[in-house]
Amino acid sequence: MQMNEVKDELLSSDIRQLGRLLGDAIRNHLGDPAFERIEHVRQLAIRFRRDNDEAARVQLSDALQALSQEETTQLTRAFSYFSLLANIAEDQHHIRRTRAHLIAGSPPRQGSLSHAVGNVFDAGKADALETFFEDAFVSPVFTAHPTEVQRKSIQNCQMAIARLLSERDRVQMTPEEAEQNEEALGRGIVTLWQTRLLRTSKLSVMDEVANGLSFYDHTILRELPKLYSSLETMLAQRDARWEDAELPNFMKVGSWIGGDRDGNPFVTADILRSTLQTQA
Repeated sequence: MQMNEVKDELLSSDIRQLGRLLGDAIRNHLGDPAFERIEHVRQLAIRFRRDNDEAARVQLSDALQALSQEETTQLTRAFSYFSLLANIAEDQHHIRRTRAHLIAGSPPRQGSLSHAVGNVFDAGKADALETFFEDAFVSPVFTAHPTEVQRKSIQNCQMAIARLLSERDRVQMTPEEAEQNEEALGRGIVTLWQTRLLRTSKLSVMDEVANGLSFYDHTILRELPKLYSSLETMLAQRDARWEDAELPNFMKVGSWIGGDRDGNPFVTADILRSTLQTQA
């Protein structure tokens, strides 16, 4: 088996495991008849999509037409949660492949920071870097999305499941640890299934502000210092002049949330003051 096939099999294995654990949660909460009904639709859909099976298409159409409103909701939820879990597995697989590339000591990939730094030095333009960073300004901006329907509790479940998948890639587990990891995945998926996927009420502006700031803990505040440290190390390794130098503060995070007074009637002067106090 080729290396890429091995890596892809890891993704398939993750998706199969997550799908099985989701199936267990559905069976436990809705009963065997509901699980069998959902599984029947899934298998028909696979036959139709993969094999272009006309008989499966007819059976699938009949099965869907026969569903009650409650059964349709159950089916929609099951497929929605499976897609969400598959997306988590794919994201972790991308991280897995990137880490494998770095661990193997392969040349930096095009588009990576190390590749860009290497290109500058290889082109003999190292002297221009100091001036570049003095003037550079990068500002990722969090935008307001009052139509966002995914709940924070769902996002918390997603991150917990992603952490458990990542843990298996980074640690060589004993059989007992692997079993504990799977049990924790199962609990996470049960929590996910018991949590309503979509919000039913519109967020207030301050809710949006709180949601936006919650991302800082596991993105900006965690990763930005690593970015500066990594970049300073890369530069020092290529040029001794950077050994004791500190990069200027060229990345500054911005946000429109709670401050978009050009079109949002709910962003008043009081809301803007509250937003600034909360962000500060």
